[in-house]
Amino acid sequence: LAQLLQEARELGVIQSPYLVMSDEALALFGQLTARGVKVRINTNSLASTDNLPAFSGYRNQRRQLLAMGIEIFEYRPDPQVMRQLMARVPTAAGRTPIYSMHAKSIVVDSRIVYIGTFNLDPRSQNLNTEVGAIVRHAALARQVEAALETDMAPANSWHAARDDPDRQAG
Repeated sequence: LAQLLQEARELGVIQSPYLVMSDEALALFGQLTARGVKVRINTNSLASTDNLPAFSGYRNQRRQLLAMGIEIFEYRPDPQVMRQLMARVPTAAGRTPIYSMHAKSIVVDSRIVYIGTFNLDPRSQNLNTEVGAIVRHAALARQVEAALETDMAPANSWHAARDDPDRQAG
């Protein structure tokens, strides 16, 4: 995946429920942004995460990532897209669930897409056995990118640099 991202010339769009970068990952993303590659990442917010220890690791790095020029969007627990999803499934006794994001996807330059199990965290990098598919198909990559952009829209995610998403958590 590092090699895939190194191929990026203009844009890397990423979705990962956990965002805790190793030193190697920090260096890679620093190189990408330094050469002008726009990096946009969607991850869970404090209000939507199912893993507080992982979120804590991300929170410790958030300022550094933002300072590198990475745009980060934190998934809301009540995304607007939820209404569309809930219309398809009956609710449990009328209760609305808290939504979190668990997808792991990367789109490079709107032409290459990765979908798999790899989280952007040291556990996936060093301990877990992860799988995924890399597909070099521009039409599919654009479809996945459009879905990621929907998840990053203001009604579905908070902008980490502007919205102070931690204050939204209970």
